[in-house]
Amino acid sequence: MEARSKIYIFIDEESQPIAELVAPVNFEMDTTKLIDGKHILKIVSKDPTGKEGVRLVPFEVRNGPAIAIEGIREGAVVDGIIPIMVNAYGKGDQKNFMIIGSETPQSIPFWIFVLLILFLAWAAYYHFTSSTVQLFTQ
Repeated sequence: MEARSKIYIFIDEESQPIAELVAPVNFEMDTTKLIDGKHILKIVSKDPTGKEGVRLVPFEVRNGPAIAIEGIREGAVVDGIIPIMVNAYGKGDQKNFMIIGSETPQSIPFWIFVLLILFLAWAAYYHFTSSTVQLFTQ
Protein backbone atom coordinates (compact mmCIF):
# COMPACT_ATOMS: atom_id res chain seq x y z
CA MET A 1 0.00 0.00 0.00
CA GLU A 2 1.44 3.37 -1.03
CA ALA A 3 1.54 6.22 1.43
CA ARG A 4 -0.19 9.42 0.32
CA SER A 5 -0.10 12.99 1.50
CA LYS A 6 -2.72 14.26 3.92
CA ILE A 7 -4.42 17.60 3.36
CA TYR A 8 -5.78 19.80 6.14
CA ILE A 9 -8.11 22.64 5.18
CA PHE A 10 -8.57 25.68 7.43
CA ILE A 11 -10.69 28.82 7.08
CA ASP A 12 -9.23 32.08 8.42
CA GLU A 13 -7.34 31.66 11.71
CA GLU A 14 -9.22 28.60 12.98
CA SER A 15 -7.07 26.14 14.93
CA GLN A 16 -9.18 23.12 13.94
CA PRO A 17 -9.33 22.16 10.26
CA ILE A 18 -12.71 22.04 8.54
CA ALA A 19 -11.54 18.92 6.69
CA GLU A 20 -8.78 16.30 6.84
CA LEU A 21 -8.43 14.55 3.49
CA VAL A 22 -6.08 12.25 1.59
CA ALA A 23 -4.60 13.61 -1.65
CA PRO A 24 -5.73 13.96 -4.39
CA VAL A 25 -9.14 15.35 -3.47
CA ASN A 26 -12.07 17.29 -4.90
CA PHE A 27 -14.39 19.04 -2.50
CA GLU A 28 -17.12 21.69 -2.40
CA MET A 29 -16.81 24.55 0.04
CA ASP A 30 -20.12 25.91 1.33
CA THR A 31 -19.67 29.68 1.62
CA THR A 32 -23.20 30.20 2.95
CA LYS A 33 -21.88 29.35 6.41
CA LEU A 34 -19.34 32.21 6.24
CA ILE A 35 -20.07 35.85 6.89
CA ASP A 36 -19.69 38.30 4.01
CA GLY A 37 -16.22 39.76 3.79
CA LYS A 38 -12.61 38.75 3.30
CA HIS A 39 -11.40 35.31 4.32
CA ILE A 40 -8.34 33.11 3.86
CA LEU A 41 -8.41 29.48 2.79
CA LYS A 42 -5.36 27.79 4.32
CA ILE A 43 -4.34 24.42 2.91
CA VAL A 44 -1.68 22.43 4.75
CA SER A 45 -0.25 19.32 3.15
CA LYS A 46 1.83 16.70 4.98
CA ASP A 47 3.69 14.10 2.95
CA PRO A 48 4.34 10.59 4.35
CA THR A 49 7.78 11.67 5.63
CA GLY A 50 6.23 14.48 7.72
CA LYS A 51 7.26 17.50 5.62
CA GLU A 52 4.67 20.27 5.45
CA GLY A 53 3.60 22.61 2.69
CA VAL A 54 1.27 25.57 3.23
CA ARG A 55 -0.77 27.52 0.69
CA LEU A 56 -2.87 30.58 1.54
CA VAL A 57 -5.70 31.60 -0.79
CA PRO A 58 -7.38 34.92 0.04
CA PHE A 59 -11.00 35.22 -1.13
CA GLU A 60 -14.06 37.34 -0.49
CA VAL A 61 -17.58 36.09 0.25
CA ARG A 62 -20.64 38.00 -0.96
CA ASN A 63 -23.67 35.88 -0.19
CA GLY A 64 -25.76 38.79 1.05
CA PRO A 65 -27.62 41.28 -1.10
CA ALA A 66 -25.49 43.15 -3.64
CA ILE A 67 -25.29 46.89 -3.05
CA ALA A 68 -24.85 49.27 -5.99
CA ILE A 69 -24.14 52.97 -5.47
CA GLU A 70 -24.18 55.67 -8.10
CA GLY A 71 -23.21 59.29 -7.54
CA ILE A 72 -20.13 58.80 -5.36
CA ARG A 73 -17.05 56.58 -5.51
CA GLU A 74 -14.64 55.31 -2.91
CA GLY A 75 -12.07 57.95 -1.99
CA ALA A 76 -13.98 60.73 -3.79
CA VAL A 77 -13.47 64.37 -2.84
CA VAL A 78 -16.93 65.96 -2.80
CA ASP A 79 -18.46 69.39 -2.31
CA GLY A 80 -22.01 70.65 -2.01
CA ILE A 81 -25.13 68.57 -2.48
CA ILE A 82 -24.60 65.22 -4.20
CA PRO A 83 -27.43 63.08 -5.59
CA ILE A 84 -26.74 59.48 -4.65
CA MET A 85 -28.69 56.41 -5.76
CA VAL A 86 -28.41 53.16 -3.78
CA ASN A 87 -29.84 49.81 -4.87
CA ALA A 88 -29.65 46.55 -2.92
CA TYR A 89 -30.87 43.26 -4.29
CA GLY A 90 -30.56 39.59 -3.48
CA LYS A 91 -29.18 37.19 -6.04
CA GLY A 92 -31.44 34.32 -5.07
CA ASP A 93 -29.56 31.05 -5.03
CA GLN A 94 -27.93 28.78 -7.59
CA LYS A 95 -31.29 27.27 -8.57
CA ASN A 96 -33.54 30.36 -8.58
CA PHE A 97 -32.70 33.78 -10.01
CA MET A 98 -34.49 36.80 -8.57
CA ILE A 99 -35.34 39.11 -11.48
CA ILE A 100 -37.06 41.83 -9.45
CA GLY A 101 -34.56 44.50 -8.47
CA SER A 102 -31.62 42.68 -10.04
CA GLU A 103 -30.80 45.55 -12.38
CA THR A 104 -29.51 48.86 -11.15
CA PRO A 105 -30.66 51.90 -13.13
CA GLN A 106 -27.74 54.09 -14.17
CA SER A 107 -27.45 57.53 -15.66
CA ILE A 108 -26.43 57.88 -19.30
CA PRO A 109 -22.63 58.23 -19.66
CA PHE A 110 -21.41 61.54 -21.08
CA TRP A 111 -19.69 59.86 -24.04
CA ILE A 112 -23.12 58.82 -25.36
CA PHE A 113 -24.04 62.51 -25.59
CA VAL A 114 -20.74 63.26 -27.35
CA LEU A 115 -21.42 60.50 -29.90
CA LEU A 116 -24.97 61.78 -30.43
CA ILE A 117 -23.75 65.34 -31.05
CA LEU A 118 -21.07 64.10 -33.48
CA PHE A 119 -23.63 62.00 -35.36
CA LEU A 120 -26.10 64.88 -35.61
CA ALA A 121 -23.34 67.22 -36.83
CA TRP A 122 -22.30 64.69 -39.47
CA ALA A 123 -25.94 64.18 -40.53
CA ALA A 124 -26.45 67.95 -40.90
CA TYR A 125 -23.20 68.28 -42.87
CA TYR A 126 -24.18 65.39 -45.14
CA HIS A 127 -27.68 66.80 -45.69
CA PHE A 128 -26.46 70.29 -46.64
CA THR A 129 -23.59 69.12 -48.85
CA SER A 130 -25.61 66.47 -50.69
CA SER A 131 -28.62 68.73 -51.31
CA THR A 132 -26.51 71.09 -53.47
CA VAL A 133 -25.38 68.30 -55.83
CA GLN A 134 -27.54 67.65 -58.89
CA LEU A 135 -27.69 63.91 -59.45
CA PHE A 136 -29.72 64.02 -62.66
CA THR A 137 -29.45 66.62 -65.39
CA GLN A 138 -32.38 67.45 -67.58
